[in-house]
Formats: sequence, structure tokens, C-alpha cells
Amino acid sequence: MTWTTALAVDDLAPGTRQVVKLAERSLLLLNESGKIHAVNSVCPHLKLSLKKGKINSDGALVCPWHRSEFDLETGSVNKWCPFPPVLGNVLGKISSENNLAVFPTKVENGQILVDLSV
Repeated sequence: MTWTTALAVDDLAPGTRQVVKLAERSLLLLNESGKIHAVNSVCPHLKLSLKKGKINSDGALVCPWHRSEFDLETGSVNKWCPFPPVLGNVLGKISSENNLAVFPTKVENGQILVDLSV
């Protein structure tokens, strides 16, 4: 693993999120219930920002644009663009179903570290 410093842990309070740029990647850091997650900052559907995405009752990140749902631990798709049939056929096929890129994190010496090698 190759760990890169992303942010001071004090700069990401519980329940908050922040976009950081690391090695030409734009990552969304989320502090959910004291667990730090690092994911690609854009939805793999249409490459729109996930920063305002909500966490649902299953702990999945919900795209604010298309309501696709992603598991924060694995990045796997829980639901892909669940629009009504008429819209879903169009919007769901704009891009194929893709997982969200997730990156391992750890906190060390007051810093959030992210492994970008995955």
C-alpha cells in the first residue's frame, strides 16, 4: 500500500465531507459515524459531483443527480439510476452500470491517509 496524506483529521468533523485533490484524482472524503471513507468525487454515471449526495438508511451513498446508490465500503452498485420506466430506460442507458471507486483510509498522527494504489 502507498499511503498519501489527504487532510488533517480535525478538518473533517463527523457528518461532514470534503473534496480533495490527490495525485490528479479528485476524492470525496466522508466522515460517517467516525469512519472515514474516500471515494471518487464524481458519479460513474454522468461524472457529476457526489459532494451533496446523502447517506441512506442502509449506509449507501446516493447520487444527488440520478439516485444511484453505492456501498461505501466496496463501491458496488446497490441501485442504478432507479427512475420511472420511461425515464429509466433513457437515463439508465446513458452509461453502463459502474461501481464507484473507493480507496482505503487510515488515520495516523492526526492525518487522514489514503491508499491510491488500488
